[in-house]
Amino acid sequence: MYFVAGTDTDSGKTLVSSALLLAAKGLMSETDRPMSTLGIKPIASGCMLTPAGLRNSDALQLLAASSVKLTYGQINPIAFEPAIAPHIAAAKVGGALSPEGVLAQLDLAAFAEADFCLIEGAGGWRLPLGQGRYLSELVQSLSIPVILVVGMKLGCLNHALLTQEAILADGLEIAGWVANCVDPEMSMFEENLDSLKEIMSAPMLGCIPFLEEANPARAAEFLSLEALANHN
Repeated sequence: MYFVAGTDTDSGKTLVSSALLLAAKGLMSETDRPMSTLGIKPIASGCMLTPAGLRNSDALQLLAASSVKLTYGQINPIAFEPAIAPHIAAAKVGGALSPEGVLAQLDLAAFAEADFCLIEGAGGWRLPLGQGRYLSELVQSLSIPVILVVGMKLGCLNHALLTQEAILADGLEIAGWVANCVDPEMSMFEENLDSLKEIMSAPMLGCIPFLEEANPARAAEFLSLEALANHN
């Protein structure tokens, strides 16, 4: 099980998570069968109200990319309609968020059915839950390694380094990182990528070029899970 964090809100966590799930489907498990995969998104804002309830496009994409089919509520237990910070959205409906509350919503027994499970965060590493609490505390309580998605754009070096420092300071391990091009006109792309390779403490799992449409299957072609296999 891994937690997928991003350097910021629009770094491409869902695209990378879905691509990783698809890439893992092509691998064999320790029992010599195709790996079962599962992606979940505990907290999501910006959900659409449907006859079945609130639905989030990111969570639906993770559900589609997963081979272990759980209910939508298991994939995305905490959903808010407005596209705003989750703790503000919770307050607007008279609720509150906490790491313990989020953990209580997770069906960890069901997640254990998957050989390869990803928990996608919301926003950046220090997503506020209110009252001085952060989503990063959930990852600490689970004590699982992190996969960091670096949104390749101006400022990404600072964002990546600060996020890495925060994760390591929290006593957690970065199992790998993915460079995801979110700005097709980014200047000195290769030079910035080389700098990231120098400053990041974990192996790079791949570099996804700018895609006009978020296509997990296409993005998966640029990823390698070999470093994660060695990590396990």
